[in-house]
Amino acid sequence: MAHDFIPLAERIVDALLENDPVAAMYAGDHRFDDRLPDFSRDAVAARIGMLRDASHALAQIDPDGLALAERVDHALLTNAVEGQLFELTEIRSHEWDPLVHNPGSLLYGLLARPFAPAARRAESLAARLEAIPDALATARAVLADCPAVHVETAIGQFTGLRRLIDDETRPLLQEAPALAPRIRAAGDQALAAIAEFVTWLRARGDEPGRDPRLGRRLWEAKLWHTLDTELSARQLLSQAEENLERVTEEIRRAAAEFLGEDAPVDDATVRAALDRLAAERPDNTTIVGLAEGTLEEATRFVTVHDLVSLVDDPCVIVEMPEFARGVAVAYCDPPGPLETAEVPTFYAIAPTPADWPPERVESFYREYNNHMIRNLTVHEAMPGHFLQLAKARRYRGSTRVRAVCASGSFIEGWAVYAEEFMADAGFGGLPVRLQQLKMQLRMTINALLDQLVHCEGLQQDEALRLMQDRGFQEEGEAVGKWRRALLTSTQLSTYFVGYTEVSQIAAARPPSHTVRSWHDAMLAHGSPAPRHLRTLLGID
Repeated sequence: MAHDFIPLAERIVDALLENDPVAAMYAGDHRFDDRLPDFSRDAVAARIGMLRDASHALAQIDPDGLALAERVDHALLTNAVEGQLFELTEIRSHEWDPLVHNPGSLLYGLLARPFAPAARRAESLAARLEAIPDALATARAVLADCPAVHVETAIGQFTGLRRLIDDETRPLLQEAPALAPRIRAAGDQALAAIAEFVTWLRARGDEPGRDPRLGRRLWEAKLWHTLDTELSARQLLSQAEENLERVTEEIRRAAAEFLGEDAPVDDATVRAALDRLAAERPDNTTIVGLAEGTLEEATRFVTVHDLVSLVDDPCVIVEMPEFARGVAVAYCDPPGPLETAEVPTFYAIAPTPADWPPERVESFYREYNNHMIRNLTVHEAMPGHFLQLAKARRYRGSTRVRAVCASGSFIEGWAVYAEEFMADAGFGGLPVRLQQLKMQLRMTINALLDQLVHCEGLQQDEALRLMQDRGFQEEGEAVGKWRRALLTSTQLSTYFVGYTEVSQIAAARPPSHTVRSWHDAMLAHGSPAPRHLRTLLGID
């Protein structure tokens, strides 16, 4: 059967990439660098037809007749196809979420990394800029009943996109002067279209819009596609509640040890310990430099303690571009698995917005203090996302399925597990251990928020109490996470479910493996969902 599945899988992968320039960019496939996504009704209908054909073809393949690696690829590809079908036919985000129509990442991807000569990237940039007016006209035609929180966030992101076009394109214009007139003309047209779109969004902001909550039926179905796990929503909620109790006791004991002098093992002690750590914090001018130093520190620690094999790929720490702000405080932006050029990974951190009042800035940096930045760097870079994704790019199978079907629960699960094993090994001492446990609480509460917000109607005041009282979060962090829970769905559950399943795989290390060799084995298969990694490692 493999002789039937492999060419079929390759054809489906090509169709997925051709129909989604964003997916192609993140995969590192540059054949479609001159395109923007097409969310016109005819184009969406055609894509749905393609996905249904792909689903039918995959269903004709008997996975039991495939080799192990291809059997996993079949399952991954089937889940990806069915997930995209569900998104386009049931969730239909492109019809109510203006953030879906933000082309910023597609422009930034051409500007930030020199994966090709300047002239070639400039040609693609010109084509994408020229496509923006039609793309935003389509957005206005298909968008309706947009939630207020999505409109507000989109206004901020599209305002940042205007600055990206104004400022960030200049270096590329200098490298490819022959294309400068075309790019300037296209940029002017794009800026006018963006200004018109922001005006249109502001008018939508006066309307109540739809409730951003999905409701239980849609949320549970989306959860299955997002996580690719056999864990039910009810089991997820129960396990998260149990983990919240466990980690609460751990952080109380760690805080008492940190303060010493017979400190009581209670929440007041946790707050006192975290207050002391919060006093050591960066600001907007020092946060990037602090992250650079902590990356070097974490890399040395991994090497000295022989925790996992390293790579020599470059990782560059940058300020998060404005068009991407408003959802997360940091992210890892790696080259795609299909990228052939030698280009860096970006670890992006968002300083506070210029219009924040001083008290909110202080709250932010109390949360993201020096010790939390150490833990964040472990998660985003070493040995978290940067290392894991660099190793995933080295996987070579009989198909490109794992290059385009990466599991968010494995990627996030490994990063949270990395926080834990680094803290257990002593990285940063008790201060980082306390921050890691606080992040464990946050990660667990993320899963509770995700389900309670979208399925149980959890209100903002209840959510803030949960995050601040049980998670010891600063007010600014809690408010930001509330927004993120409304802006996204099921993604906040990937951290807890992924951590739970990845840590179980780590705990199944055979006696013949060292910690490093087992971690290497866990990272040698791309980024499949944890349940498939268990199969590949032979620990079912």
